[in-house]
Amino acid sequence: MMKDAVLAFADQFAYKPKIENAKALKKKKKFIVLGMGGSHLAADLALTYNPSLPLRVHSDYGLPAMSKKELKEHLIIASSYSGNTEEVVEGLKQALKMKLDVAVICVGGKLLALAKKHGLAYVQMPDTGIQPRSALGFSMLGTLKLMGETKAIKEAAALAASLDPKKLEAKGKGLAKKFKDRVPVIYCSNRNKAIAYNWKIKFNETGKIPAFYNVFPELNHNEMTGFDAKPKSKHLSKGFYFLFLKDAKDHRQIQKRMNVIEKLYKKRGLKVDTMDLSGKSSMEKIFTSLVIGDWAAIHTANLYNLESEQVPMVEEFKKLIK
Repeated sequence: MMKDAVLAFADQFAYKPKIENAKALKKKKKFIVLGMGGSHLAADLALTYNPSLPLRVHSDYGLPAMSKKELKEHLIIASSYSGNTEEVVEGLKQALKMKLDVAVICVGGKLLALAKKHGLAYVQMPDTGIQPRSALGFSMLGTLKLMGETKAIKEAAALAASLDPKKLEAKGKGLAKKFKDRVPVIYCSNRNKAIAYNWKIKFNETGKIPAFYNVFPELNHNEMTGFDAKPKSKHLSKGFYFLFLKDAKDHRQIQKRMNVIEKLYKKRGLKVDTMDLSGKSSMEKIFTSLVIGDWAAIHTANLYNLESEQVPMVEEFKKLIK
């Protein structure tokens, strides 16, 4: 059950990933993570933790549109929880064909078979039966391990003791009640884009409802004008509920923009709420917010009497594209 996965989430940070075939791991200063859905979220959040990381995330078939010379400067990390994500499998096969330096992180499946067949370095995550989106702690630690980010691993590992999902449930449940019969729109700074994107995904996959996100300052140049509600179009905006994720470390002008838009939206009769990103460390700030998002999504599903764990439309879609 999703509730059990969230309650046990902090335990994932006690995981100590081991690199198998470690001798095959090429030391690189640049990285590309191939991943789709829940399997690239760790890389996204690694960039939120440290925006200066020489890391690029590729969520598509094949490899990024780069020259072979550029690609050879990177370690290509093929990431798929199941190990069977077709876009990632294709990317890995293409990288092998081009004789690029590659590594794998997965639970099993085709990626693990390819890693063993070709003698690649790989991290095999624990198979605990949870959904990929719920395995973010495992994938974060595994990805950081392949990148050699020891400081980040240490900070993440501390969450095993400091993160208490149960204490955060009430806050998430309260948000779910506010969002009832409305579509959540998550706003944050561009720096925290991956956090807002994760919230959106949680509402989509766990809450089984539409949800959207956007970032400052870009939305001030376009999206906000779509909510400048007028009598003839006001009905189009009534179904949305905005959540602003505020960060004391954001640029002062971003903080000012958030405050101004909050006032302007409320003036136009739009529903707006705010939540401060807080924690003793950057990792704690990121994952505290995401656990609250998990609870909000679970209780959203409960409010509509929906099953929160499985993703039947994804499975139906996969069968149709075979």
